[in-house]
Amino acid sequence: MRALTGSEVLVPTKLFATLDTTVRTLHPESVPRILVSDTVGFIKNLPHGLVASFKSTLDEALDAALLLHVIDASDPGFERQLEVTNEVLNEIGAQDIPRIRIFNKIDHVGDAAAQTECEAALKVKYPACMVMSARRPDEVAKLHQAIVAFFQQDLVEDELFLPWSAQQLRSAIYTSCKVLEERADGEGAFFRIRGEPNVVKSLREQFEQVQ
Repeated sequence: MRALTGSEVLVPTKLFATLDTTVRTLHPESVPRILVSDTVGFIKNLPHGLVASFKSTLDEALDAALLLHVIDASDPGFERQLEVTNEVLNEIGAQDIPRIRIFNKIDHVGDAAAQTECEAALKVKYPACMVMSARRPDEVAKLHQAIVAFFQQDLVEDELFLPWSAQQLRSAIYTSCKVLEERADGEGAFFRIRGEPNVVKSLREQFEQVQ
């Protein structure tokens, strides 16, 4: 969470201190703007008094467009934890939400040779997974790229014209879309943009009203 958002998020040592989710913006920001929400780890045989709070927290996963399933690669028992995670996601109805499986803390797996061997084994068993360390900026950047690529796969490109008399709408373009090109003539400015279909449609309708 901290590596992806550039923010300081509490990492407590007290068990169950983080039942509340934390929401931050993916950093560096992208178009579309992506919100990252974290939740507690999945724990087998959860105390009865915490079951309701735990399930309520996990229900937020149902609103996600993409799930990032982070697994501690250095934990000998990660396979059972992964199994429990899948069981709980199935139970709350989140089994069909797209997911990136991330094996973190590969730097805690012995020396360089051991890490290479572990990474190779994980990628054989889980072909679409990512193996990384949150302490390595280049690997965090690759994860960032994968997340952004997922959300940009359905974006559309369009060209919009904005007359000089309506330049107050200019900020709406830059805050909601990626501007690929901007050029101008005597009448106004042309913007070649990439954005979510509904956003591009809304901008086009606004701009047509001021022409």
